Amino acid sequence: MALRDRTEEEKQTIIEHLEDLRKSLIISIVAIIIAAIGSFYYSEQILSIIISPLKALNENLIVTGVTEAFFVKLKLSFLAGFIIAFPVVVWAIWRFFKPALYPHERKNIYILFPITILLFAVGVLFAYFGILRLVLNFFIYIAGENLETMFKVDQYVSFVLAFTIPFGLIFELPVVIFFLAKLGIINYEMLARNRKYALLVIVILAAALTPGPDPFSQLLMAIPVYFLFEVSIWVAKLSRPGPKRSAKKSE
Repeated sequence: MALRDRTEEEKQTIIEHLEDLRKSLIISIVAIIIAAIGSFYYSEQILSIIISPLKALNENLIVTGVTEAFFVKLKLSFLAGFIIAFPVVVWAIWRFFKPALYPHERKNIYILFPITILLFAVGVLFAYFGILRLVLNFFIYIAGENLETMFKVDQYVSFVLAFTIPFGLIFELPVVIFFLAKLGIINYEMLARNRKYALLVIVILAAALTPGPDPFSQLLMAIPVYFLFEVSIWVAKLSRPGPKRSAKKSE
């Protein structure tokens, strides 16, 4: 009888968790859609920001399809909508996971969340203002004087997003290293001892994440990533494994 009651309680707990997850997903999706609809009104201004590096090189974009411009602005609207609704999305995710975390784990999240957002923003801005124009200028130079460069708007926007967003993700490396060090999976000595292998992995990742096959843009990504790896070694040195999760949650 006791076993049956326990099984029923476990089923009820699983159903409650699934219901909480469903609510969190609905809140996130609705917030993104509402923000995207509002952002569509400003899609022209958003597109102007995206194409400004190309304008600075005296190049223009062309539209070759009837619906091409509409879908480009729709893509940018959903991207802007996600950025605007990101605090709501994070709150919805936090609402779901918070009951399962211990106080010291919640404290780490409170500290690291703003650092994570800052690092992602720095990575995207670094790619946009520091590297993107160099890469575009390189491709235009490679085209030479015998070819007239005509960039399609959908391909250009996709290229910019595929180039800048990975930088934001890569800049999260110190945060990832911090968590792995806290969990005791890696340590300072391990990272310092395997620098040459890390450099090889970074080069491979740069080749996979950059949208073009040229070594120039891959090198521009690999150099700052390796710098971040060196920073991460010091982060791991300063981080110590956190207390192990006990069987019973402390209040």
